[in-house]
Amino acid sequence: MKIAMAGFALAATWACALGQSAPNPVVASAMEIFQRQSSYIVAAAERMPADKYGYHPTPDQWTYGKIVSHVIQANFGVCGMLSGDGPGQGPAVTDTAPKDQLIPILKQSFDTCQTALNGLQDSSLGATITYFRGAQKPRARALFELTDDLEDHYSQMASYLRMNGMLPPSVKK
Repeated sequence: MKIAMAGFALAATWACALGQSAPNPVVASAMEIFQRQSSYIVAAAERMPADKYGYHPTPDQWTYGKIVSHVIQANFGVCGMLSGDGPGQGPAVTDTAPKDQLIPILKQSFDTCQTALNGLQDSSLGATITYFRGAQKPRARALFELTDDLEDHYSQMASYLRMNGMLPPSVKK
């Protein structure tokens, strides 16, 4: 985690040095990651057949449906922090909710995050927010959480798709 945060900070510093014309290079960089990963995750959620939402490679791993429900809950929580409203809550979802119920809420969670990112400024990233479990953290921590979580869980989804004989949406043909 420390390496990921150091890498993100280095990338942000580099973006600032090279892109002085960009008014919010850190948020703009995070938004690029968010837009790429959110499109992959929605496509992956749509690609997996409904009867495979209970699939998990081993008993200790999450089901595909749990990954999708976690992304939904995390998006609403973290993007509420980014918008300044504190940890947000979206519609209630369960790990066993069917695909046709999860997909629209997943899209709604990404719309909520897009709105939060649209209103975010680099200058606000040092402001203190209430993070999970009441911890006081800089707003930047929530931004890192959003992009890291999306990359992590898309990786899981892509692996599960491959294990079921399907190519993940990020594969270039």
